[in-house]
Amino acid sequence: MSAIVSGKRSFFEELSSTPPASKRIRCSSRFASSFPPSSPPLIDQLIAIFPEMDQQVLQRALEECGDDLDSAIRSLNELCLVPTDRNVAAADKTGEGLEGNVQLLAQGIATNGDVPIKEQTFPEAFSIDGSDWVELFVREMLNASNIDDARARASRSLEVLEKSIHARAEAEVAQNFHKGNMLLKEQLEILTQENTILKRAVALQHERQKEYENQSQELQHLNQVTSQYQEQLRTLEVNNYALTMHLKQAQQSNSIPGRFNPDVF
Repeated sequence: MSAIVSGKRSFFEELSSTPPASKRIRCSSRFASSFPPSSPPLIDQLIAIFPEMDQQVLQRALEECGDDLDSAIRSLNELCLVPTDRNVAAADKTGEGLEGNVQLLAQGIATNGDVPIKEQTFPEAFSIDGSDWVELFVREMLNASNIDDARARASRSLEVLEKSIHARAEAEVAQNFHKGNMLLKEQLEILTQENTILKRAVALQHERQKEYENQSQELQHLNQVTSQYQEQLRTLEVNNYALTMHLKQAQQSNSIPGRFNPDVF
């Protein structure tokens, strides 16, 4: 920023030494030399109005206008208005990152007595609130030399204000979009975690279902085997009962009392 300010000062000094023909301060050197050096109060007033200008430029303009404060202010205002495009070119040559950014200096907006605003890009101009813009417009109108100058200043000011509003709106939209995107990402992460947990639960439930089906098949097989064993047991019980009855009948027929076997003594 200091390089830009020093370059601006040297640029104004060069312009003040060789002003354009249409804007040259037409005061004879003989008339200017007849006046004494500029009084400190006038210089202080010019410094207060043009704080970013070099004091030698202010001193020279005041001396050339014969210590006429109004004429000096008017000539310095014209000096600031003429090289607006040149100032932009000089600022571009400094390579301080001003390329690609819309600058208030390029629009000819001025404060503190028509001195161009510090080289600000629109992201830096976001800090300007409504009262600052009002003050800016008022200063522009006060520094206008005629109605055409006032119209030109108002047009440039409104253009810068419009661009600043558009840039602010775009920044807000981008910020809201970024916030919404981050919120969607967080929700997506939460849903992904829940989906992972749900997949694990489904897999566990599937394994349990398989185990239950296997156990059910084993139980059904055991029930069938048990039924077969029960049928066999009933069959064996019936056979055993029949054999028992046959044995009793055989015993009863072979055991007649009073008769002995002759072969047995």
